[in-house]
Amino acid sequence: MDTKPLTVDGFLDSVPTPGAVPYTARFQLVVSPTDDVVDDVIWSCTTVNARIAHALLTETQPGDLLHVSGVLTQSDTPAEPARLTVDALEVLAPAPARALQEMVLDRYGDYVVVFDADTDAVPVFTALGQWVGMAESPDTIGTLIEIHERVKGGDA
Repeated sequence: MDTKPLTVDGFLDSVPTPGAVPYTARFQLVVSPTDDVVDDVIWSCTTVNARIAHALLTETQPGDLLHVSGVLTQSDTPAEPARLTVDALEVLAPAPARALQEMVLDRYGDYVVVFDADTDAVPVFTALGQWVGMAESPDTIGTLIEIHERVKGGDA
């Protein structure tokens, strides 16, 4: 494994997701070394810093311009992508406001979901803002909420 420190600016590509371990997060960053879209690179990023994970999961949205620093790890196997483990994060600029027609918030009892015309995936939160998970499609929202109710006991 080859590692090196790296600091880069890039745009948050999609909604960050919780990592496999508590207080961690995964996200993708679009980095453009030039002004040409052809040169864009998508970095797979993770963080094990609880403060950064919380900020990513609750305060950021796709399109935010981020300044991140961390350690880039390149596997010895060429088929495996490089991964940036982030230990510093700064939001340089929030994403521009999206047109109202593109996103719709809906309420499912104590839960809030965000429908986006650009994707089938549906982020699900409790009404108090706690991340529940990402439903693969609108048809799986109910299942995700039922699992959350059984495991966490809801938002109450």
